[in-house]
Amino acid sequence: MKISVFDRDNWREIGASLARNKTRTFLTAFGIFWGTAMLALLMGGADGLKGLMSRQFAGFSTNLGAVFNGQRSISYMGYNKGSYWTMTMQDVEVLRKVAPAIEYSSTMDMAQVRAAYSTREKSTRAIGVEADYGRIMIPQIYDGRFINSSDISASRKVAVIGKNVAAELFGNESPIGKRVGLNGIYFTCIGVAGQKGDASIMGRIDDSIILPGTTLRMTFNRGNQVGFFVYTAPRGKKPSDNEPAIRRALSRLHSIHPDDKNAMGFMDISEQFEMIDNMFLGLSILAFFVGFGSLMAGIIGVGNIMWIVVRERTHEFGVRRAIGAKPLDITVQVLCESVLLTLVAGTAGVCFAAMILGVADMFTASPLLGKAGFELGFSNAIAILATFFVLGSAAGTLPAIKAMKIKPIEALREK
Repeated sequence: MKISVFDRDNWREIGASLARNKTRTFLTAFGIFWGTAMLALLMGGADGLKGLMSRQFAGFSTNLGAVFNGQRSISYMGYNKGSYWTMTMQDVEVLRKVAPAIEYSSTMDMAQVRAAYSTREKSTRAIGVEADYGRIMIPQIYDGRFINSSDISASRKVAVIGKNVAAELFGNESPIGKRVGLNGIYFTCIGVAGQKGDASIMGRIDDSIILPGTTLRMTFNRGNQVGFFVYTAPRGKKPSDNEPAIRRALSRLHSIHPDDKNAMGFMDISEQFEMIDNMFLGLSILAFFVGFGSLMAGIIGVGNIMWIVVRERTHEFGVRRAIGAKPLDITVQVLCESVLLTLVAGTAGVCFAAMILGVADMFTASPLLGKAGFELGFSNAIAILATFFVLGSAAGTLPAIKAMKIKPIEALREK
């Protein structure tokens, strides 16, 4: 008797064998189905949650650093403890020269203003920036353009209106080219902008009015004072790499004690992003182990049912051996049952998980930022099925070997 993997009668017999014990087959298949589905759902869900979190920082540079003035905590060179100092544009130019790891940088200043157009008014904030601000906090441009270097150098009275401010002041009318009053001083609107994510510095762009930094300082009598200096570090560097050089320069320029850590405020956003990345790495590892545990439970179920099958069919296998079946033929048949159950139920589990993840991705999609990433990649799906195929075959190997070792005389005595 010839039993082969490619023998149609062999597969019919396997199907009939599984059908004879419908409840047991269903429960075993469900264990495999649930194991693959849980592993796929946890892997895809972890990626989706990371995507949702990343949306909060869309457009926000992950390697952002900042420096701002503070209060002296050590008396030094005639300046008393508790006194303040002020950062200036001259300081900023020095910092750009001495700091070793600055890619893009911008000053930032803020003023509370009363914006007016026609008969409409709104209290909001004006934020003065430089051209590189658009590379540090990448805005969503809805109309017109953003502040550029020419606006800065010429101190032009131009403004980029936040999306929400534009809606309140101009309604459905395009603000481009129109003049908006800020505390009675008029600026030409050159663009409408907003934020992609929720993270911001000095407030959301949607609810602000962006001006050239030179124009804001001149218009609101700030002189050469700077409130905030933000910068990004190039690839392979951290914003904190600039801190020692910046501290030395500002300590020298403003007579600050070299050991006074409180006199200058520093911010390194990259540290927070590293914490978030580590958190999601841990979540992905946890999801993998939980899913793999579910998968192993299904595999153990396959092994158990194959042991039972071999025990129940001992007499049958003895008859087959007696009429000429080879040990390998018996082994192949038992393995084929194991592999069939594993592949069918495992494929169904992966397809079910992909469908659930697809629905989740559809409901969490954003018109501005697209999908969050609740999805199961093709390579991951194949890897899960391949793992199940290997483990399922392994689970059926020992029962198959037991079936192969059954002696015809002993098997025929079984009842």
